[in-house]
Amino acid sequence: MKAAPEGPASSRLDGSEQHNGSRVPEPTAPASAEVVITDTASWVAAWWRRIRSGESGMLPVLAGLIVIVVLFQLENSLFLSAGNLVNLLVQGATFVLLGMAEVFVLLLGEIDLSVGYVAGVAASVMAILASPIIGKQPWWVALGAGLAVATVIGVVQGVLITKLNLPSFVVTLAGLLGWEGVMLYLIDHAAPAAGGVIAISSNVLNDIVNGNLSPVAGWILAAVVVGVWGLWLYLGAERLRRAGLAAPPRGIVLLRIGIGVVAAVALLLVANTNRGVTVTLEGVPFVIPLLVAVLAMYTFVLNRTRFGRYVYAIGGNAEAARRAGINLARVRVAAFALSGLTAGIAGVVYASRLGSISENIDGGTLVLYGVAAAVIGGTSLFGGRGKMVHAVLGGVIIAAIYNGLGLLGVSAAAEYIVTALVLLAAVTVDSLTRRRQGAEARR
Repeated sequence: MKAAPEGPASSRLDGSEQHNGSRVPEPTAPASAEVVITDTASWVAAWWRRIRSGESGMLPVLAGLIVIVVLFQLENSLFLSAGNLVNLLVQGATFVLLGMAEVFVLLLGEIDLSVGYVAGVAASVMAILASPIIGKQPWWVALGAGLAVATVIGVVQGVLITKLNLPSFVVTLAGLLGWEGVMLYLIDHAAPAAGGVIAISSNVLNDIVNGNLSPVAGWILAAVVVGVWGLWLYLGAERLRRAGLAAPPRGIVLLRIGIGVVAAVALLLVANTNRGVTVTLEGVPFVIPLLVAVLAMYTFVLNRTRFGRYVYAIGGNAEAARRAGINLARVRVAAFALSGLTAGIAGVVYASRLGSISENIDGGTLVLYGVAAAVIGGTSLFGGRGKMVHAVLGGVIIAAIYNGLGLLGVSAAAEYIVTALVLLAAVTVDSLTRRRQGAEARR
C-alpha cells in the first residue's frame, strides 16, 4: 500500500479523497481498473505471468509437501496407510492452530513468541476447573474460562506493545518466560500430589481429539460444508462479474469447487477406513471439523471484514494506514487478542490429545513450530502477505516430517534439523520473491 500524498488532499482506505474536511466520493471507474478476464485460457495465461514475476503463491509449498510424502512413502509403505494419515492430521492440529495464531501478528509485521505457554496456561485453567476433585465445574465453563484467559493474555500483551511502543519480540519473549512460570504455579498448587500432571477427566473435552464422527455423519457434514462453500464461491464470483469487476472465469471456479469435493471425498474415504487392531476405529476425528471451522471463520475475518483489510494495510505500510485514518493501536491489540484466543484453542487440543496437561509441555518448541507452520506455508515474516490456509499447509508439512521421521526411527535431533532446513528454505523463497517483485516494480 503506497503512502498517501502530502498536501491538502489525502487518500482514504475506501478509495475516496478528503479535501479541506469534505469527502469526495470514489469514482465509479478508476483509470487503473483491471481488465476483466472472462475466458479460462486468458486467466491461465495471466496466472502464469504472475508466477513468472515471482508471485508463486502456494505452489512451492504444495510441491514440497508432495516431495515429502513421496520420499516417506518410498522409505516406509505405512506412511500413506489410513491409520497413519489420520494420526498425522491429529498430530498436526496443534501446529496448525499455533500457526494460525501467528498469522494474525505476522501480517502486521509483528511476532508472538508466547503462544506456546499461553496454550499451556489455557489448558491448565481448563483442566483445573473441569477436575471433579479441584474445580468441579461443567466442561463448558472450564473450556470457556481457559479460552477467556488466553484471550486476556493476548490483550494485555497487545496493550503493552502498542501503548508503550515496545517491540513485540521483547514483550512476547518475556511472555514466553512469564507464562511458563504461571503455568507451573497453577499445576503445582492445584494438584501438588499429582506429580505435575492434571488429567482431563471430562469425556467431552477428551473427545475433542480422541472422539470420531460416525461414517454417515461424516458424509452428511462434508456434503453440507462443501456444498455451502461451493455455492458461496460460485455466487461470489458471479456477483463480481455482474459488477464489472475482475473475477475468475466460471471454469476456474468450478475447477476449485471440484478440487474441494475431491479433497473432502479423499479425507472421508481415508478416515472412514477401519484403523483399529482389536476394536473397530473409524470416522473423522472431531478435531478436523474444528480446524475447518476455525479456518473458515478466520479466513472470513481477514478477507471479508474491515478489520481484515486494516490488518493487511498496516502490514503493507503502517504509515500509509495511519494517514488513511486507521487506528493502528486498536487493530494491533485485536490481532494479539485473536492470537491469544487461537493459542488457547491449540492448548485445548493439545491437552485433549494427551488426556492431560503437565509441567513437561515444551512451549518454547511449540511456538517455534507455530512460527514455522505459518512461514513454511507462505506467510511473510515482513508483514502484509499471508493467509490462514498457509498455516494449515505449514502445519501439515511439519506434522508430515515429524511423523515420517518417527516411522523411520530417526532421532529427535534429525527431526529438528530437517524442520529447520525446511523453514530456512521457506524464508529464502519469501525473501527472493520480495526481491524479484521489487525489481519488477522498479522497471
